[in-house]
Amino acid sequence: MSSFEKYLTVWVGLCIVAGIALGHFAPGVFQLLASLEYASVNLPVAILIWAMVYPMMVAVDFSSLSKVADEPRGLMITIVVNWLVKPFTMAFLGVLFFRYIYADLITTADADQYIAGLILLGAAPCTAMVFVWSQLTKGDPNYTLVQVSVNDIIMVFAYAPLVAMLLGVTSIDVPWATLILSVVLYVVAPLAAGYFTRRYLESSGRGEVAISEFTARLKPTSMIGLLATVVLLFAFQGQVILDQPLLIVLIAIPILLQSYGIFAVAYGAAKVLRVPHRIAAPCAMIGTSNFFELAVAVAIGLFGLHSGAALATVVGVLVEVPVMLSLVAFANANKHWFPETTEPEAPADSKTHA
Repeated sequence: MSSFEKYLTVWVGLCIVAGIALGHFAPGVFQLLASLEYASVNLPVAILIWAMVYPMMVAVDFSSLSKVADEPRGLMITIVVNWLVKPFTMAFLGVLFFRYIYADLITTADADQYIAGLILLGAAPCTAMVFVWSQLTKGDPNYTLVQVSVNDIIMVFAYAPLVAMLLGVTSIDVPWATLILSVVLYVVAPLAAGYFTRRYLESSGRGEVAISEFTARLKPTSMIGLLATVVLLFAFQGQVILDQPLLIVLIAIPILLQSYGIFAVAYGAAKVLRVPHRIAAPCAMIGTSNFFELAVAVAIGLFGLHSGAALATVVGVLVEVPVMLSLVAFANANKHWFPETTEPEAPADSKTHA
């Protein structure tokens, strides 16, 4: 790793501070950037995330996608954690903190709003940024694409009824424009661009060497995109953070517990099932990270732009990058816990004979 990558968490910390400061001292500029959105998807942030995801898509080998079926355990962990565990643990933590632990600090009406926001966040697994976390942990790009695609398909059918059940409401209007636009911007478009780029590089006659050199040249752009995204996200909410720092901390605590807890469950299950690290790391990251555009859009649609539910989903956005980078560092430091491959070892006597 380059010196820049080794100290990535330091740069992110500086970008968080810079974002809050810029949002405070130049609010007009960032209000304008925040207004550049369609269907609750901020277009400047979308462009930056696209820049981060594109190099990962170039690495996808379409001829190898059929081999994903050879390793079903990672996909099984992703589905179980994202849809049978995560939404319910987030709801539990929301109720525990806002109705009991914070009972003397927050009114019942506000507590219900924050709980609703956490539920909306917990029921939406990540679509875009997981490609970045997978790349940073040297995850399998083919497998990561399949995991994200399966989650997106399930989300189309399961998100609304699951959230409706946990919120205790009769119906949820899914913002289809947000869901479809996000998937197109963050998965379909960069995937198509990556596919044609890969085909072009392969036609040069240098094959994987050309692809490796191309993605290596793009890597600085990807990291700059990540840091610029952090600056924008924190600048957009800089004034909220400065005006209500204690409330932001109170909301962040259950989100942090949920994030690290879900990662521990998924990563631990992958270790027990001896899933290779190139699959185990992104498998755990998908459940830990969130599809915040969808959560924010639903919160605004159900409860209003200035509601406690919308604020809770925004706090989820703010804590995500620092949390995920800490988990990337942890995953990279513990690769030795996992097998490099799923192929069975040769018997001891055959090794001796060889």
